[in-house]
Amino acid sequence: MRITDTSDLWWKTAVVYCLDVETYLDWNGDGCGDFEGLAQRIDHLADLGVTCLWLMPFYPTAERDDGYDITDFYGVDPRLGTHGDLVEVIRTARDRGMRVIADLVVNHTSVQHPWFQRARQSREDPFHDFYVWRDDEPPDTSDQVVFPDQEDGIWTFNEPTGEWYLHRFYKEQPDLNVTDPRVRDEIAKIIGFWLQLGLSGFRVDAVPFFLEVQPEDAEHFPEPHEYLRALRSFLGRRTGDGILLGEVNLPHEQQVQFFGDEDGDELTMLFDFIGMQALYLSLARTDAGPLSDALTGRPAISPDSQWATFVRNHDELTLDKLGDAERAEVFAAFGPEERMQVYGRGLRRRLPPMLDGDPRRVRMVYSLLFSLPGTPVLFYGEEIGMGEDLDAEGRLAVRTPMQWTAGPNGGFSTADPARLPGPVVDGGFAPEFVNVADQRRDPDSLLSFMKLLVRRYRESPELGWGTFTVLEQPHAEVLAHLCSWADGALVAVHNLGPEPRKVPLALAGCGPEHRLVDLLQPGEVALGEDGGAEIALDGYGYRWLRVVAPDSRRLV
Repeated sequence: MRITDTSDLWWKTAVVYCLDVETYLDWNGDGCGDFEGLAQRIDHLADLGVTCLWLMPFYPTAERDDGYDITDFYGVDPRLGTHGDLVEVIRTARDRGMRVIADLVVNHTSVQHPWFQRARQSREDPFHDFYVWRDDEPPDTSDQVVFPDQEDGIWTFNEPTGEWYLHRFYKEQPDLNVTDPRVRDEIAKIIGFWLQLGLSGFRVDAVPFFLEVQPEDAEHFPEPHEYLRALRSFLGRRTGDGILLGEVNLPHEQQVQFFGDEDGDELTMLFDFIGMQALYLSLARTDAGPLSDALTGRPAISPDSQWATFVRNHDELTLDKLGDAERAEVFAAFGPEERMQVYGRGLRRRLPPMLDGDPRRVRMVYSLLFSLPGTPVLFYGEEIGMGEDLDAEGRLAVRTPMQWTAGPNGGFSTADPARLPGPVVDGGFAPEFVNVADQRRDPDSLLSFMKLLVRRYRESPELGWGTFTVLEQPHAEVLAHLCSWADGALVAVHNLGPEPRKVPLALAGCGPEHRLVDLLQPGEVALGEDGGAEIALDGYGYRWLRVVAPDSRRLV
C-alpha cells in the first residue's frame, strides 16, 4: 500500500460522529434544534477530533418515524433551517477538516409524499409503479415486520385501487419499487443533488430491504447487486472520495456480498453489527471469547473497504444475531426491566447507565472500541456519557436533547421545556451532572479521555489499515490483540473483569531491543529475549502499547 493511498481512502482512519439536528442545539429559541445551532458547535466536534459528521434525516417529514418518513427527498425541514443553512454547516465543517455525510433513506417514502399521494389514487397513474403492490389478500406476515409492537403485517390495503401496498416498516412508509428504472434514476438524482451541495457521501438506510424484490418482479431486476455497483460507480464519478456507509445487519457471510465481495465495488463501509452484539455478550459474561470470535470471524474484504465499529447507535441496541439464551444473558446484565427492552430483540439504553455509571467500565469499553480494527462511529452525547430517558417511546429513549451546560434544558434551548422535541434526561445523568461545559474544563473528564482516544487513534493508522491478530494469554476476561501495518504495530490489552490481572504476552520477531511504549499514560514495558512481556492491568483496565524498534522514527 502506497502512502498516498492513506489520504485518498480517508474513511479507513476516520472518526465518524452521528447526530440529529433536531436534538443537537436550538439557536433561534423555538424549541427545535437547527442548522444554525449545529454550525455553532462545529468547533466542539473539531476539538473532539471528529473527521466525518453523519447527519440523520433533515428532510421534510410527516413525523411518523422521527424523520425517516420523508415527504421530499430534495428538501430541508423548515424547522431546521434552509438549504443555505445546511451549506454553511458543510462549509464550516470542511474548514475544520471535517467531511459531512447524510442518511440516504430510499427504501420507502412517507404516505404523504407526492409520489404516493398520486400512486394510491389510480392504477393508471404514472407514479403507481413507483411502489410495490399486490392484488390478492396477503397471508399472515406478522413474523416479517420490523417493529412487531407497532404493526401486525407488512401489507396494507389501499381502498382507491383495491390493492395492498408493501411496507417493511410502518404502514405510513410504503416501500419504493426499485425494479422500476424510473425509481432507480430518481435515486441517482437524489444522490447527485446532495453531492452537488457538498456532501461527501451517505449512510444508506436498510440496504437489504432496499434491494429486496418480490418473486414476481425478479425477472425485471435479476441482479440487485449490479444496481448497488452502479450507484457506487455514479458516486465515484460525481465525487472521487465519496462513501456509502451501509446498514446491513446480516451474518458476516452475507454482509461481504454488500461490499462487492473481493472487488469492493459496492458499499464502501458496513457497520459491524456482529462484533457489536458480541461485545455486549462478552461484557455480560466478563469473557472476551465472543468478541474475539466475532472479530476473527470477519470475512476478508477489499483493501478499499472498511468495517465501521460502534458501541451505540441511534436505533435500538439490537441483539437479533445472538441466540435466545445469549440474548437473555445480555438482557439480564444490562436491561433486566421490560421497559429497558424493545421489540423483544434489543435494548433502548445508552452505555453508561447499562454499566451503572462505573467510569472504569465506561472508559474501558471506549478504549476497546477505538483500538479495534476498523473505523469508530460515535453517537452524539457518547463523548460526555449521556444517559437515556426510559419514559420516552421506543427508540426515542436514546434521542434526547444534547446536554451542553448545567443550565435550563441542559443548554439545548431557551424555549419552554414543553416545546422541546422531548424531555431532557433527568436523574443521575441529568445535565447538572453530565454536560459539555463542565467536562471541557476538567482534564479528568470522560470528554478529555475521549479526546485522547481520538488523538491516539488518528496517530495509529495500523488500527484502520493493518492486520489484526488476537494474542494468546491465559485470562478469559482479557482481550489482547495486535494491529500491524507498514512500520507500525500496536498492542491493545483490555480487562473486561473487575479483578486485576497480569497478562503474559509473546510478540514474534521482537526482543530486548524493542520497547512497548504506553500511549494512554506515561510508561513503557520491557521485552525479554523471546519477545515476552508481562502486562499489568487493573480491574477493567486497558493499555495501548506501541511496539518501538531501535530504528523507529515514529513519534510516541
